[in-house]
Amino acid sequence: MSRGRIVKALSGFYYVREADNIYQCRGRGIFRNRKISPLVGDIVTFEAENFTEGTITEIGERRNELIRPPIANIDQAILVFSCIEPAFSSFLLDRFLVLVESKNVKPIICLTKIDLLTEQGLHSIAKFQQEYQQLGYPVILLSTISKAGLQELTPFLKDKLSVIAGQSGVGKTSLLNALNEELNLATAKISTHLGRGKHTTRHVELMEIRGGWIADTPGFSQLDFQDFEATDLGEFFPEIRATSARCKFRGCLHLKEPDCAVKEEVSAGIIQPYRYQHYLQFLEEINDRKPRYN
Repeated sequence: MSRGRIVKALSGFYYVREADNIYQCRGRGIFRNRKISPLVGDIVTFEAENFTEGTITEIGERRNELIRPPIANIDQAILVFSCIEPAFSSFLLDRFLVLVESKNVKPIICLTKIDLLTEQGLHSIAKFQQEYQQLGYPVILLSTISKAGLQELTPFLKDKLSVIAGQSGVGKTSLLNALNEELNLATAKISTHLGRGKHTTRHVELMEIRGGWIADTPGFSQLDFQDFEATDLGEFFPEIRATSARCKFRGCLHLKEPDCAVKEEVSAGIIQPYRYQHYLQFLEEINDRKPRYN
């Protein structure tokens, strides 16, 4: 028996990396009977049948997992957003941040295409960078053309399993190619009609880049807050989490409750009003969602 990590899942096969070898494996039938599916990122025990093939016999305990994309044991999420083409959206970024925070995954914010910004645009992005860094989020400004910011990102990658995520067209694949020019991954141009790019990745695969593993994935397709309740939402906004302990009522949703410390800090400009507005929009979405039935 040998142990390794699943680095790719494709057409019913699981490709397991063990030392310098990769084995094309099938899962045991017992996994299907138990309705368990091996995931990219899993540490597994497998029985090698020859030098290239094997059968997975056991799946190690997972620290965490995502359904879309299907991957396990994630250390961090590299959230890639473009400064321009497509236009930057703090609302969409905050959706991604809430999602990864809820999965206990550390987010790293990367803003691409800074080479396309005007001086005024650079000033606006620098202001945003400062605001989010004050919340504890690393924010790295990047250009895959000039290579700016790549060395700043590199230390975050070492010895970590990262997923790279963001809307299509922001430069995720270009970033991977810039980090490792030997990858030569296919990219797609932005649609001038739709203002967004095409998905160029069709399956989940781990690539060894700059001392760590990065998952090139089809992206997060489910951002609907189904996995937690309204009372949990504030925990995934660092500034609200830190302030809510001073609210008068336990379980305060920071809406109409009296003596709400969060609303006081919003009024004082300590909590950014746009972040609070995003919180309210997400809260409304959670409250309006349809109940799930098991």
